[in-house]
Formats: sequence, C-alpha cells, structure tokens
Amino acid sequence: MGQHITNQAMLLRLNLLRDAMHRGHYVLDTFRYQHQDEDDAKDQAMEVELVINFLLRPQSHGAEELEFMPIVGPCQVGKSTLVTHVCKDGRVRGHFSKILFFRIHGFTDDEPTFREGCAVKFQNHTSDMKKDARLLVIIELDGDLNEEALDRLYFASKQYAPRGSKLIVTSRFDNIVKFGSTQALTLKYLSHEAYWYFFKTLTFGSMDPEMHPRLMHFAMEIARMPKCSFVGANIISRLLRDNFDVQFWFKVLAFFKGFTQQRVSRFEHPFDLLRQNRPTHLGRMATPSEDVVVYHQHQCYSEEEVPKLRLQDVLYGSVKPHGNSKVLASMEVSDTALL
Repeated sequence: MGQHITNQAMLLRLNLLRDAMHRGHYVLDTFRYQHQDEDDAKDQAMEVELVINFLLRPQSHGAEELEFMPIVGPCQVGKSTLVTHVCKDGRVRGHFSKILFFRIHGFTDDEPTFREGCAVKFQNHTSDMKKDARLLVIIELDGDLNEEALDRLYFASKQYAPRGSKLIVTSRFDNIVKFGSTQALTLKYLSHEAYWYFFKTLTFGSMDPEMHPRLMHFAMEIARMPKCSFVGANIISRLLRDNFDVQFWFKVLAFFKGFTQQRVSRFEHPFDLLRQNRPTHLGRMATPSEDVVVYHQHQCYSEEEVPKLRLQDVLYGSVKPHGNSKVLASMEVSDTALL
C-alpha cells in the first residue's frame, strides 16, 4: 500500500491543500485512518461477542437469581444497534424460546404490568416450549430510575422469566451497573476516524470513492457535521446515494454549514440536543428556508408502528407536513456497520 505518513505536522500541512488535491487527500485519508478503523471494527465485534458469550453461558447449578448484563452509554451511541445485532445471531435465537423487548420511562408496578408491556421480538418455533422456555428479556430505559424502581423492575423480571433466562438492560445512566450479575458493558461514541469510515462505507457502498474525488471531498466535509451520530449517518448517506450528483452534494454541504453555524451561535449544537432527546430546531433545505422541530424520539419494535414518512423527505425533499407528524428517522443499522 505504500509508506505510512506518521508525522502529524506534515499531515496537517497536507490537509490544508485538500481543496486542490482531492485524490491525494483521499489516499492520505486511507493511510491515516485505516489502522484505527480496523481496531474500532475489532472492538465492536468483540462487544457483540462479549454479550453473546454472556447470553450462552450456562447458569450456575442451583442458582436462582436472574443473570443481568447492564449496557450503558450516552444517547445514540449504538446501544440499540448492538442489541439488534446480538438478537439476530443464530446462536442466540437457537438458545432462547423468545426474545422480549420492554421499553419504559418509569416503573411503578409489578409483574402483571411488566408482562403486558413486553413485546415479542422473536419466537423460536422449533424449541420445546415445555422443556426449554428460556427467555431473553431486553429492557430499554428511556430515563433515569431510582434504586427502589430498579429493585421493583428486577424483581418483576425475575418473577416473569423462568430459570435459565437472561436479562439485558440498556440505559444512559450508570446507576444500573451495580445491579448487574456480570460486568457492565460501557459504550462510547466512535472516534471521528472510525465514524468517517462508517459514513464512507454507507455512502459509497461497493463503488470506489477514488473514482469520484470531488464527491469524496464533499462527503468528508459532510461527515464532520453530524457529530458521529449513527442516525445522522444513515439518513445523510441514503440521501447522497439517491442523489449521486456533485451539485446536490455541494448543496447539502452548504445547507449543513449554514444551519449548524446559525443554531450553534444561538443555541446548543442541534445534534447534541438530538442526542439528549430534547426539542431541536432543524432547518429544511428549501427556498425560502423553514424550520422543523423534532420534539420526541422513540424506537418502534413492530413494522406496524413505523411511520411511512421519512425524516430525510421532510428535511431535504419536497414533503411539507402540516402540524404534528410522526416521521421515520432511521431503520435498524444495516450490516455495513463496524461489526
């Protein structure tokens, strides 16, 4: 592949010339980021295997406690994506009779409420339900729970799930860590280098980016805008793939720079607000410019709940909803993720 450039000062000077050296900038980017991309990819794969190993590990003989793994990390760091990949694994699906999801803002009741709130994500029709009724219960906490509520939640889970079942709880708050029967898994945001690799793979797919140096340059600039958001990467990469045109990509870049600078000067960074699930003003790439307010994000666990209207159609397309509307931000992250 050639010689790796490790001198940071030289890399900085070369990066200043990127507008006139798109192809050279791409090659330098490949050299500069490849090693870290591979390391991050290995880290993500190790996280998946760590969770799977916990799920498949036999329960200690005579143990009655429900084994519980906490997964903690900031909003939109990839907790749900990680759990989705784990639940799609054939070993996991073959081990449990059902995979259940329970998403809550707070918990004040007991096992009947817990039972009613669980949605079946997967059912193993080949297992012997009488002999092998192990359940995998995934609980996604949408807010903070005090110790008393966490105690009630764990007790309700234990009452509902038969022996041999496993529990995974995801949360933004690390107070759940001490309740785990195994070491908690803590997720952090991707580095910019790893995020760029992820975004580039989603955007160009099987195409060779080196054959499109101007688009490559615009993609690198756009990737700096969404602050390493998985949802943002999926929405924007799909938009760029569907409009594989230099003028359109430049328009998207100009739009991002404009509305980000405007919002940051008046409020917090819009992507920080989105990560915190706080009301966020986003611009529409329209003339004249208009605002869209995102005021609540939540995850759907069945196809029937998924809105037909996509967020990218509202922000970048001609769709103009009136009043309050539900829109789809992103489907489950595809297999092009760093896994």
